[in-house]
This record gives sequence, structure tokens and C-alpha cells, in this order.
Amino acid sequence: MPFPPLVAKLLSVIQSTVLLSLAVLIGRGLAPKVGLSSPVAEAAAEGRKLLSVLQPQIIPGLIGGLAGGIAILASWVLAKPFLPLTFVARAEEFNKILPLLTRLLYGGITEELLVRWGLLTLLVWGAWRLFQGGRGRPPAIYFVGAILFSSVLFGVGHLPLAFALTGHLTASIICYVVVANSVFGLIAGYLYWKKGLESAILAHMLAHAVIVTAGGFATR
Repeated sequence: MPFPPLVAKLLSVIQSTVLLSLAVLIGRGLAPKVGLSSPVAEAAAEGRKLLSVLQPQIIPGLIGGLAGGIAILASWVLAKPFLPLTFVARAEEFNKILPLLTRLLYGGITEELLVRWGLLTLLVWGAWRLFQGGRGRPPAIYFVGAILFSSVLFGVGHLPLAFALTGHLTASIICYVVVANSVFGLIAGYLYWKKGLESAILAHMLAHAVIVTAGGFATR
């Protein structure tokens, strides 16, 4: 490493903090303009009761989390015979040592703020400004396109971890990592669009819980 471990960790924290802060600011400024929302956070900021705005998000979040977790596990089972043995062994070992709290906080909250609250919102707003001049309501096609694009980027964003596990990427590894994570990205993106950010966060957390409970694997 070009830096001492402590410096490398500090730089990583700074980078993550900057990206997360930027995503939060983007969502805060642009989400209301295109009809996207974080109902619980907005209610908390306005001093309103949280339970009434959280309740409509719970059941969809639970269903999405169960479906997402099962889809990721199914992707692993189907892809495993085609993946390099070194990747399988190291990925399964990594899955065992990754703390559940890290999965819930980073995967469930940080990734949703980065990908859904920040990126997806920016994509919808960009299409709305480009094609409608920021007038009227964005049509569904903007949201669908943004969900698809952000889901693929969400999958691609997990490739560095896969590379770190083996030092190289094969076509089968790339296909598995991108597809498995993109499928969940579609679920989380839909929940954010239709129910609110907290529903996507709940689904993301539950998906990780399903994977851990099942003793399965996901490169996430």
C-alpha cells in the first residue's frame, strides 16, 4: 500500500463522507421537485408523528426485502457452478466474517442514500429538466429509466469488491455480481419511487438479514 493502514482508512472515510454528503444534498434539493420523498425524515424535520408515515412503507418494504434476499440467494445458487473456485471460496469466507451490523448500516442505509436518494433522484431530475424544461410532472418513463440505469450502476459498483477477492474478473463473475445486485436495485428503486426512501432502506436491511439467516452468500 502507498500509505500506512491508518492513513488509508482515514482517506477511505473522508471519501465516503464526501460522497454520502453530496448524495444527501442532491436528494434534499431535488427529490421534492420530481415527486420523490423520504416521508419519515420529512415528518421528523417538521415535527409530525412518524408512525403514520412509516406504516404505509412497512409491508412493501418487508415484501421487497424478502423477494430481494431470495433473488440474491437464487442468483448465487444458479451462478456458483460457473464461477471460479477461488472466487467462490474467498467470497463465502468474506460472507462469513462480514458483520451483520455493517450489512445493515452500510448496505441498508448508506447505499440507499447514495444510489436511490442521490443517484436515482439526480437521473430523474436530469431527464425532467432536459426534456421538459423543469415544467409539469415527470412521466413514469423517467422513473423507470432512472431505476434501470441506477440498478445497473449499483451492480457495477460491487465489482471492485469482487476484484479484491481474487485479483481478477472473469465474465462469469462480472455477470453474477452485476445481475444479482441489479435485480435488488430494481426492487429498491421501485419502492423508493412508489413508497418512499425508508421503504427501500427497510427492504435492503431485510434482504441482508434473509441472506445471513439462510446462511447464504451475496457479494454486497
